[in-house]
Amino acid sequence: MKNLPNWAKAGRGQWEYYGQKRPKFAIEPKPGEESVWDYPRPPRLETDSREIVVRWGETILAETTRAVRILETASPPTFYLPPDDIRSETLRKASGSSRCEWKGTAIYWDVVIQDHVFPNAGWSYPEPFSEYKNIAGYLSFYPSKLDCFINGEKVRPQPGGFYGGWITDEIVGPVKGESKETYL
Repeated sequence: MKNLPNWAKAGRGQWEYYGQKRPKFAIEPKPGEESVWDYPRPPRLETDSREIVVRWGETILAETTRAVRILETASPPTFYLPPDDIRSETLRKASGSSRCEWKGTAIYWDVVIQDHVFPNAGWSYPEPFSEYKNIAGYLSFYPSKLDCFINGEKVRPQPGGFYGGWITDEIVGPVKGESKETYL
């Protein structure tokens, strides 16, 4: 990208692992499993036609077979859902933002269901960097705040609180946020 901001250039330069070689501490995946250490940097976008459901209790917030999965070294996949497959009346723009050196500036969304408010339960990139334009306006949700499912399997949240990766039985790590160490 030609006009990449300095903060993004600095962030992109900090990494040690780029998915070309699995480190010694990484778990060897079995058939049907994926190692987060085989995912690339910069992250790769993949369409995913599995059924993705996000809900709270019996209330379904989103349901799609048109998700985009982002795969990045050391992190479990993050699933972004098209806005047409999300119940927009459950969303309220939250304050604050964050930056990803790969995708750009994210904004956050509260989820509101009846009298329940789940602050910063989702995020999106309204104007991502050009390499990630396919997720513009798509939303992802924190499985630590809402119930997220992939083909009926309940997703486990990525440890650490900040990261929004979706862990399922097919994912092996260790993943970023899992211990005191930072996996760069």
